[in-house]
Amino acid sequence: MTRNPLLLLLAGLLMAGCGSRPAIPVSDQQTLVMEAAVLASGISAEKPDISSVEGATVSQSQLYNERSVPVTVNYRFYWYDIKGLEIHPLEPSRSVTIPAKSSLTVSSTASYPDARKVRLSLSL
Repeated sequence: MTRNPLLLLLAGLLMAGCGSRPAIPVSDQQTLVMEAAVLASGISAEKPDISSVEGATVSQSQLYNERSVPVTVNYRFYWYDIKGLEIHPLEPSRSVTIPAKSSLTVSSTASYPDARKVRLSLSL
């Protein structure tokens, strides 16, 4: 019986790919996701922080409007557990209008007590 070396190589590559470990989808550099249109509209934001308030896990972020007109921004917090898995149910997307030349704080409380990481997504 003759073995095709190409098939052996392909089988080896497939098996190597199956052995990869899942990675946490939220790194410390990816906690804030902003659409380009948000940046173009003069909005900037701080990375969300996580704290404990009266036993609840809470995240807050400061949003800044550098324009001379109010800007409405849509935002959503995504929570992740210690393994990096997204916690469901997802919070609904919310909107906030940031007054001209000012800032405000948006926040979220995790629905799952073991939430460890958060990502804030901003869009127009």
